[in-house]
Amino acid sequence: MKCGPFEAVARDYDRWYDTPEGARVLVEELACLQLVISSISGCWLEIGVGTGRFASNLGISQGLDPSPSMLAIASSRGIRTQVGVAEDLPCADGSLDGVLMVATLCFVADVSRVLAECVRVLRPGGTLLIGHIPADGCWGREYIRKAGEGHPVYSHARLSTTGEVVNAAAAAGFRLEDAASGLFWAPGSVPEESRRLQHGIVSGAGFVALMMRAPTT
Repeated sequence: MKCGPFEAVARDYDRWYDTPEGARVLVEELACLQLVISSISGCWLEIGVGTGRFASNLGISQGLDPSPSMLAIASSRGIRTQVGVAEDLPCADGSLDGVLMVATLCFVADVSRVLAECVRVLRPGGTLLIGHIPADGCWGREYIRKAGEGHPVYSHARLSTTGEVVNAAAAAGFRLEDAASGLFWAPGSVPEESRRLQHGIVSGAGFVALMMRAPTT
């Protein structure tokens, strides 16, 4: 199993969230996710848990990731971790109430297979919560630019539009129930004092939260 591009940069990746910019981004993205789901209950798994920043803040106790170095940090935040990949989830059919993925789909080899796996492991009507970085948003465009320069992480990402993610999820059987958009300031700039979180899928957003329901049958 390949560890992925984050294995060599786990500490630096995690420390970025302690910088002024990283802390602002984390707060905004968490608020965006919380705007579409009021509480996390039951048995949840974060796929691509990384260093556990999102799972620990949202009350999710289980995380899966291909990078042992990232998981070591997640474990220190109280996450029960397991090495694995999104295309082959080590979970029984219908065993989860919810699945979280934040900036994960852009790093997987087969999006359709990952979404099919999510359908398999979720109970009927279970929740799929996706945190997405749109390719046509201000942050997505910056990541694509860095990828073109050979960035060690972003060069492995394949960013897509929000519409493409919604369509792929719908093809797997998911139904979009709610969405919220945020991160409207460009990388390197200072956001306005008032947050601009908005319900719905808003053009130009740097981050979009999508709350979806698994098939009921």
